Amino acid sequence: MKASPILSSGKKFLCKALSFLGIGLLLSACQLPKDTIDAEVCIYGNSSASLLAAIQLKKSGREVVIVSPDKYMGGMTIEGLGGSDINNHAGFKNDHVIGGMTLEFYKEVARHYGIANFDSARTDAKTWRFEPHVAKRIFDQWLEDYDIRVYRESRLRLAFDAVKKENQQLRSFETENGKIFRADLFIDASYEGDLLHYAGVSTIVGREPNSLYQETRNGIRHSNTYRNFEVAVDPYVVPGNPESGLIHTIQDEALGAAGAGDQRIQAYCFRACLTKDTANRVPFIKPENYKREWYEIYLRYLDAGGTLYKPSYSIPNNKTDLGAWHDLSHNLYGMNHEYPEGDYQKRQEIYQYHLDFTRGLFWFLANDPEVPVGVRREWSQWGTTKDEFTDNEGWPRMLYIRDGRRIQSDYVITEHHTRKDSSIFIEDPVAIAFWPPDVHHVRRIVKEGLAYNEGFVFGGENWKPFQIPYRSLVPRKSETTNLLTPTCLSSSHIAYGAIRLEWTFMLLGEAVGIAADLCLENKVAVQDLPYAALKAGLEENGQIIGMR
Repeated sequence: MKASPILSSGKKFLCKALSFLGIGLLLSACQLPKDTIDAEVCIYGNSSASLLAAIQLKKSGREVVIVSPDKYMGGMTIEGLGGSDINNHAGFKNDHVIGGMTLEFYKEVARHYGIANFDSARTDAKTWRFEPHVAKRIFDQWLEDYDIRVYRESRLRLAFDAVKKENQQLRSFETENGKIFRADLFIDASYEGDLLHYAGVSTIVGREPNSLYQETRNGIRHSNTYRNFEVAVDPYVVPGNPESGLIHTIQDEALGAAGAGDQRIQAYCFRACLTKDTANRVPFIKPENYKREWYEIYLRYLDAGGTLYKPSYSIPNNKTDLGAWHDLSHNLYGMNHEYPEGDYQKRQEIYQYHLDFTRGLFWFLANDPEVPVGVRREWSQWGTTKDEFTDNEGWPRMLYIRDGRRIQSDYVITEHHTRKDSSIFIEDPVAIAFWPPDVHHVRRIVKEGLAYNEGFVFGGENWKPFQIPYRSLVPRKSETTNLLTPTCLSSSHIAYGAIRLEWTFMLLGEAVGIAADLCLENKVAVQDLPYAALKAGLEENGQIIGMR
C-alpha cells in the first residue's frame, strides 16, 4: 500500500505566489500534508514482541509496518537482558513452554555459539544465554529477511488528538516527527502502553489494593523480609537525628496501610554488560556530574557489616548480564514512579539519572578510598565492554522497564491464576507464563528508624505456571475494536510480575500477529475472533498452549 502523495511543486509555487500577492488563504491550505504511511497492520513499539508480531503477519502475507519510538529494535532482548530466565532455577525447568518463532530465535542463538544439537542441550541454562549484539544481529537479519518496514525514532505525539478514531475503531496516529500512520488494525507492543492510553483504552499504573481482586500479595507490603537490608542502616544525614533529613535513595514517605493500592511501580535498572577481560574491558570512568553524597548509603551498609553484590560472568564470552534485585545494588527503588505516564522529557530525565547514578556507583565501588579495599579490588577488575552498546560508551540505551501501563479489559489475570491452590479454566489460551510472581521493591523508606525496602514479591511455594488467555490481550469492545497488545495486557500488578519476561512477550507477540491476521481475514473485531481459528493458527506455528 502506498503513502499519500504530497502536494505538487506547482501547487507549492501557487501558494507562495498567492501569499506574495496578499490574497487571504487559510494557512492550512498552503501547507504540505503530513507524511502519511498506510498498512494493513501498524505495530507501535521497539520490543521483541513487535518483531515477532510483524514477522508472523509478513508470513501471512500482510502489509505491516513497525513504528519504533527508539533507534533500535528488540527492546530489552538487545539491551542487556541476555540471561533469559530459562532453566536457571534448580526447582523448575520452563523451556518446554517455548515454541514458534520464539524457539527459533533461541535456536539461532545456539547456532551462533556452535551448539550443534539444540534438543540435547536445551535443558542447560547456558544454551539460552546470549550477548546483546548477537540478539541484535539476529533481529536485524530477520527484519531484512522478511522485508519489514520500520520507522525508527518515530515517537507517538503524546496527546489524545494525535490518535484518530471513528466510533470504536482506531484509524490513525501521529508521531512527533509529523508522520501519520493509518491501518486497519493496530498493535501496541511497547513497554509503556502509550498508544493504548491515547486511543482511549482504560489503563492502570501501579498496585491495586488486595481487596479489589481478593489477592494477598498486591498492594503495600507491611512485612517484607525478601531482599531487605541484611544489616541495620541509619537513614538520616546526621545518624540518629530525623531532623537532619534523609540520605540519598531514601524517600520521605509513610509506610501506609497494609494491602492498600497505590501508583508505585517496581524499580528499573540497567542490565549492565561488564567484563574482566582486559582485551575487551573499558575501565569505569568517573562521570562529569559525579555526586559522592549519592553513595553514602553504601558506606553505611558496608560499615554495618553488610556484604555488597558483585559482578559475575553469566552470558557468553566473559560478560555479565548484571541485574539488580539485591537489598542494595543499582536497583533504584522509588526513583521511577513518574516514568510510565511521564512525557518524553521526564522519561529522559529518569533514564539519565539512572545512568549517572549507575556509572557513578560502579566507579565509586572501584575507586573510593573509603570503600573497603577488598570491595575496591574486586570492582576495579571490571569495566564495560568495547563491543557492546558501542554508540553509548558501553551502556544500554534503554532502562529495564519492568512496569508500565496495563490495560483494564473485561478479563483480568490476577494472583489467583498464579497460585497452586487455585484452579481457573482458561478457554482461550495463547501462551503459558512459567515464572513465579516477581515484583521488585517499589520504594526505600524509613521503618522503625532504619532504612527499609518495601514491595518485593518473588516465588514462594504457592505458585504454578498458567495459561495466558487471549481475552487479556484485547481492550473492552466499548473502547476499541481493532487494537491488540502483547506487552501491556490486562492483569493485576502482582500477576504481571509472572508474565513480564522477554520470552513470554515474544510468545505473545507471535500470538497477536496470528490473531491480527485472522481478524482481518474474517472482518471481525478483535473481541469477536473465534478461538477455534486462533487455536489452529497457534498450533500450526508450534506455539505451546496446553498445560502438562
